[in-house]
Amino acid sequence: MAVISHNNVDLPVEETNAELSELLSACGIFELSDRAKLSLTGGDRVRWLNGMITNNVRDLAVGRGVYSFLLNPQGHILGDLYAYNREEAIMIDTEPAQVEKLLSTFDHYIIMDDVEVADVSGKIAAIGIAGPKAREVLHSVGIEASSMEPLQFVDLKFGDGLVTLARGDMPGIEWYEIWTAADDREQAWNQLMKSGGHPVSLTALELLRIAAGVPRYGQDIRERDLPQESEQTRALNFNKGCYIGQEIVERIRSRGAVHRKFTGFEVEGPLPAIGAKIQADGRDIGEITSAATLPLPTGARNVALGYIRREVAPGRKFQIGNTTLTVANVPFAGVFRA
Repeated sequence: MAVISHNNVDLPVEETNAELSELLSACGIFELSDRAKLSLTGGDRVRWLNGMITNNVRDLAVGRGVYSFLLNPQGHILGDLYAYNREEAIMIDTEPAQVEKLLSTFDHYIIMDDVEVADVSGKIAAIGIAGPKAREVLHSVGIEASSMEPLQFVDLKFGDGLVTLARGDMPGIEWYEIWTAADDREQAWNQLMKSGGHPVSLTALELLRIAAGVPRYGQDIRERDLPQESEQTRALNFNKGCYIGQEIVERIRSRGAVHRKFTGFEVEGPLPAIGAKIQADGRDIGEITSAATLPLPTGARNVALGYIRREVAPGRKFQIGNTTLTVANVPFAGVFRA
């Protein structure tokens, strides 16, 4: 069977091609139940969390969410997360690999605060729905999502129970999530399948992530990185007041004191290895953090994500062995519908 290389793992071309095509041209559905969910309760939860993370929770309306970083006092990124205001609680959504670090950091800073943190991951199942026909599929199962904005969520009746519908913020594509009780997950999945949703794998989602240029914590964003290097300005709020690491973030903003930026690369030739260094004049000026072959209708296309010196403009070319890299904006042009 023909294979594609994605981060140096061999994957079937035909299967992945079909799944990515569903996401880009129709509607893919996928499991998100491995995403971790933490519930913050207590009278001080808003004030306390606002002093912990980089985005504004204090002014977050009920039914809305924000993407944010958790930093250490030196301004380096300990993790990333989404925080949603559920009125009676704040729900945090993050990668499961980050839970232990988040919980230990939260525990360290909860001193005399009325805040309780509970890991509710096992109680909540999550299903993703993405693609240009995602709204049509949701409409077919009785869910109207046309007026929803990114990181907005609503509780509604679905089947025999209640679910939460949240809209995601993946660039270039409509992305929704249904959060439901774990016991009701199968019913929701089957209804979406019958209404035109096509199952896609985590492999296809990873290709979609790379095509959209979204960094993953632990791979593209590491603890040594600073928020402004990641280019994820959506995670930062400069008007909210003090939080852990805020002094460093503000100093960078006022002085422009970061030298690298997260970016995309068009790749000609073999995919570069993860961690490969980009050099100019004999010195390291960048590195590769993700790479993939995108099986697109127009043909296979090699792309990569990583870091480069901030002064390097899109279009600049670099060589790593037999591979030519061209600095490119993300999301990558020509992948998503206009």
